[in-house]
Amino acid sequence: MNYQPHIPASASVQPSWLHAVLDRHFQFTRLGSTMRTEILAGLTTFLAASYVIVVNPSILAHAGIPFSAGVTATVLVSFIGSCAMGLYARSPILVAPGMGINALFAYTMVIGAKVPLEIALGCVLWAGVLFTIMAVLNLRSAVIEAIPTDLRYGIACGIGLFIALIGLVNAKFIVSNPDTIVGLTTFNPVTLTFIAGFIATVGLVVRRVPGAMMAGMILTTLISIPIGRWWGDGSAFSPETPDVTTLVNWSGLSAAPDFSFLWQVDLLGALQVAYIPFIFVFLFTNFVEALSTFLGLAEAANLKDENGMPRNIKESMHVDAVAALISAPLGTSPATVYLESGAGIAQGGRSGLVALVAGLLFLPFLFLSPLLSLVPAIATAPVLILTGLFMSEPMGRIRWTDAEEAIPAFLAIVLIPLTFSITLGLSLAIIAYVLLKLVVGKAGEVKPIMWFVALLAAALVAQIQ
Repeated sequence: MNYQPHIPASASVQPSWLHAVLDRHFQFTRLGSTMRTEILAGLTTFLAASYVIVVNPSILAHAGIPFSAGVTATVLVSFIGSCAMGLYARSPILVAPGMGINALFAYTMVIGAKVPLEIALGCVLWAGVLFTIMAVLNLRSAVIEAIPTDLRYGIACGIGLFIALIGLVNAKFIVSNPDTIVGLTTFNPVTLTFIAGFIATVGLVVRRVPGAMMAGMILTTLISIPIGRWWGDGSAFSPETPDVTTLVNWSGLSAAPDFSFLWQVDLLGALQVAYIPFIFVFLFTNFVEALSTFLGLAEAANLKDENGMPRNIKESMHVDAVAALISAPLGTSPATVYLESGAGIAQGGRSGLVALVAGLLFLPFLFLSPLLSLVPAIATAPVLILTGLFMSEPMGRIRWTDAEEAIPAFLAIVLIPLTFSITLGLSLAIIAYVLLKLVVGKAGEVKPIMWFVALLAAALVAQIQ
């Protein structure tokens, strides 16, 4: 499903000077898009990922970073990273503090291993330094070139299913079940609201209404009002979102930025031998998540250059590395590229203008972060499910009759969502690919860098276990 919204002829009329300036830099006309489509896609991407402004600080707060300082850090990293991705890399991919890796930072490292917070941030910074060196030396591009085509398709599909699963979980439609591991929830006002929003969003998409994804999110938010979302407990919609009443008070919906946690980093302390493994866990986790996201979105949306590589991949990785580098000094866990970028791409976005618009939309929330608590998780669920459908398109291109190529691709497809981790799913698929080639006597077909990546993947899996 390569969704392209229908743009009426009248909608394509743009202010000539603004259109010319933006098109000269972003080249969206050459990419088959329009300025209006790119702006709507940027809005869609932002709305799909805006939960990070509230949820990331909520997780960091468990590690000891004040919630308000976490909001400020999240907004600044997202604004800087996304705008740089749009302007420099000219890629429609949003950058923000990574979900999952923030839980690794807060729960595994600070709470579980009792690593002092400043040292934990130091580990994040050193991982960012190594990440940047890898980007400058173009090592990540070499890894992408070494990954076989079928496995790339599997990564794209696995991420698509993962995104869809996140949407279904956010909507409380799929829940934990002790008898069947997962199962269907009992129908209630929340799930019925999700179903109504999903049907409405699908209808808008099928009819190719401009801004269908964004309109679906807004409509689902509005129909959530009767079930008390705006006056009650936000945890009914997202367990990690604080109660709305703790964010919205009589003083209004604004909140001043909190810069109290800038540069709370212990660089020397992080270099102690005991903490070195954490540096490499952050490094490899960020590496794999960014790598798989770039590959998945490029394959699903055909955002590739003439050599079959993700478009502007070198510049995109430079931005991704710098965003990870500035995360710790600003007071948050590492930034990375976001899966929710697929929502804007599914909307028709193709150029860096998408990321620029999304990045600019973060900035007002230095002061207005409580407003985002008004958008429930079920409002983004329909968009995430449809994005999963869109990203699953490459499944038909996998050579299913060639077992040694199909098996690693299949493992990526099923393990990414089932482990609820892109990093673990891709790591296991890479290990399987290398071992399978070794077993069938075709080890010579595996490029040397893939052996190295497989060893790092095995070390990461062992560390997480």
